[in-house]
Amino acid sequence: MKSIGGGLRNGILNISIKDVNELYACYMPFISHGGLFIPTRKQYMLGDDVFVLLDLMNEPEKIPLSGKIIWLTPKGVTNNRKQGIGVQFADDSSMLVARIETYLAGMLKSDRPTHTL
Repeated sequence: MKSIGGGLRNGILNISIKDVNELYACYMPFISHGGLFIPTRKQYMLGDDVFVLLDLMNEPEKIPLSGKIIWLTPKGVTNNRKQGIGVQFADDSSMLVARIETYLAGMLKSDRPTHTL
């Protein structure tokens, strides 16, 4: 994974989402091609490319995905938001987006707060 500054940065990210409430809080449907908020203390820069292994609900295997950092929530931010990053999925993510939105059927138009909005 290359960063804007060059070289490798922070290895592979792992995220485990075990229920629909956490998936709702992490999913970023307002991002082109979809995205996920990933709680992490690792430092990233906007534009960094990342590789993620996603353990999604009851899926039998982890889902590998690549993406770009498009959101940063730094440590100590107000409103009790989790520290982490928002990852925009790569262009070839339509199957993952469909799978996520199937899990979230009926919840996507909710006004409940998420980790990003």
